[in-house]
Amino acid sequence: MQSGLKRQNGISLVGLIFVLAALGFIGVLALKIVPTYTEYRAIQNAIVTAKATGGSVLEMQKSFDANATTGYISSITSRDLLIAKENGEFEISFAYEKKIPLVGPASLLLEYQGTTSKNGVPAPAKTDQ
Repeated sequence: MQSGLKRQNGISLVGLIFVLAALGFIGVLALKIVPTYTEYRAIQNAIVTAKATGGSVLEMQKSFDANATTGYISSITSRDLLIAKENGEFEISFAYEKKIPLVGPASLLLEYQGTTSKNGVPAPAKTDQ
């Protein structure tokens, strides 16, 4: 005997709720991460601009502070930059952490670092020249 019923395909209501919850969580996570990455890119651009101004360490710090003000950079200041002479020219490096609270005691820790050095290795120590 054949019944007129066919096997149904698709997602159940519970499955749909789980998929929507997962997509919502990923969306909220992205909304929290994207601004920190945007700030990181602004810091990268600010140290490149500061290095291009040349001159003394103080002039590079002032240039970074000016860019930090206009670029809405709040995670680091010019005092947090590592400025060292490498192969006869100044290289600027930075490193910082950004902690993003998620739910209850759970949080996400993002570690950012960057440098103007061609080899990509941050400067070893801060110099005041």
